[in-house]
Amino acid sequence: MNKTININLANLFFHIDEVAYTKLQRYLEAIKRSFANTSGSDEIIADIEARIAELFHEKMENERQVITEKEVDEVIGIMGQPEDYMVDEDIFEDQPKSSKRTERVRKFYRDVDNKYIGGVSAGLGHYFGIDALWVRLLWILLTIFSWGGFVFIYGLLWILIPEAVTTAQKLDMRGEAVNISNIEKKVKEGFDDVAEKVKNVDYEKMGHKVKDSSRSFFNAISDVIMFFFKIIGKFIGIILIIIGAAGIVALFIGLFTVGILDIIHLPGIDIYNLVNSTNTPVWLVSLLGFFAIGIPFFFLMYLGLKILVNNLKSIGNIVKFTLLGLWLISIILLTVLGIRQAAAHAYSGNVSIEKELVFAEPTESIKINLKSADRDKQENNMHINGIVLDYTENGEEILISRDFRIYLKMSHDSIARIEVRKNANGSSFKNATETASKINYNYMVQGNTITLDDFLSTGRENKFRDQDVRVYLYLPIGTKLEFNKTPENCWIIRANNDQNMNGCEITKYTWMMNEDGEFKCENCPDTEEEEDNDNNGSIIINEDGVDIDIKGDGDNFKLKIDEKGVQLKTNDSGKTILKKDTVQ
Repeated sequence: MNKTININLANLFFHIDEVAYTKLQRYLEAIKRSFANTSGSDEIIADIEARIAELFHEKMENERQVITEKEVDEVIGIMGQPEDYMVDEDIFEDQPKSSKRTERVRKFYRDVDNKYIGGVSAGLGHYFGIDALWVRLLWILLTIFSWGGFVFIYGLLWILIPEAVTTAQKLDMRGEAVNISNIEKKVKEGFDDVAEKVKNVDYEKMGHKVKDSSRSFFNAISDVIMFFFKIIGKFIGIILIIIGAAGIVALFIGLFTVGILDIIHLPGIDIYNLVNSTNTPVWLVSLLGFFAIGIPFFFLMYLGLKILVNNLKSIGNIVKFTLLGLWLISIILLTVLGIRQAAAHAYSGNVSIEKELVFAEPTESIKINLKSADRDKQENNMHINGIVLDYTENGEEILISRDFRIYLKMSHDSIARIEVRKNANGSSFKNATETASKINYNYMVQGNTITLDDFLSTGRENKFRDQDVRVYLYLPIGTKLEFNKTPENCWIIRANNDQNMNGCEITKYTWMMNEDGEFKCENCPDTEEEEDNDNNGSIIINEDGVDIDIKGDGDNFKLKIDEKGVQLKTNDSGKTILKKDTVQ
């Protein structure tokens, strides 16, 4: 049993056992001794400690985990031993340097040392291994051709991407190994650059520059732009959090109350069962929909949190790739189900039944009566695209549809016929034909009256497949036709007639089939008489009073009597108004 020690390494708190602590302490002391007489030793040691703390943090699975000797050995193996870098490099200047180099994956940071505005372009240049000049030219072109749209993208990258501050971050940005050798090298380069600038500086000009301005123009502009971008970024982050959280909560409630547990039975579930051709359970579709829609909402919320909280801990690659995998699987499965659903309506099939009609008095008028279904008028019945879910007297669920048409046509012989054509869709021609054959439709002939249902029905198990019925009534030449009364759905009647009347108008008159295959009206009002009546004027007497309008050969006389009095008007625009008390 080892003793546990709490340490603070680069402002990070760790639990470490006594053996590992002793080994880590000796390692850090050896590093300090190796850089004792080196310029910038404090910065080198601080960067080394920061890198060691970063490696320890990556290996920890939770905050209470204890660092053991194993983790210390692994970190030392990555960082290297101090004695490997204590050789005086000046003695071996002429010796060829080792070309062996471990290639590392670059990390995306903003390079503020080589920035013009925010260091985004310089950071992209390091990340993709190209000169930052080409990146800046690309930004300019994209901004011009997008009418300034890429300025917003640049601002988001400026806000979201951290800048490379420490030596370890700068090495990661360039893809170099973060070990003792490279940290020492990077720090020395920094000190050499400073020393070179100090040697070559023109102190007189520098003094004037300091007096003129303490900051460069670009730095001042970048500070102002950064301030506004931060405000906009925080506002966007809040919106993203609200949208993401609201979407997830709504989906979660819908999933468990309707989709899986079916706590609240909504009519939408019945609609789903009617149109569901794949027979996929509603809970499975709800779960797939939750993942397909909810995961993007989660990442929206996470992005908003990243914008608002600078030091937000990452959810980890395992969680990210797991969510991405679930999202892709859900999208693929929903796409497959959607294709199968669409395939259920890919083919159309029909079943036709034709029979002769025998009327009691063929020489008399044939009457048509349309019988309506009252079930689809009930408020508690569910409607979908003209389909109604109802129950028979035996308690069986049936679907009732008003998708019905009747066509009145001429028979090619002296026999009256009726053709009932049932249509439906299906995943194949055979399936569509079988579905059409399961449609129930009835009609009845009594004396000279034929009663037709203006609806159809089918079992619920047949589901919604665009079922419809078309009835063709073939009548011989000379057959008289009339309707018992104007049906409720008179617009479903189709017939060629000499008056060009629609289905509702023809139900008011008597018709006869002529040799041209159209119906001739037997008792329609004469159009010329109507025009003469219009020319002669009109007399209207109702609850509003008396209105007399007389028209003649160029003469016009109009008399109106109501509660306001008497109004008289002639064709010469003369007008006389008699008040009510005068009339009395």
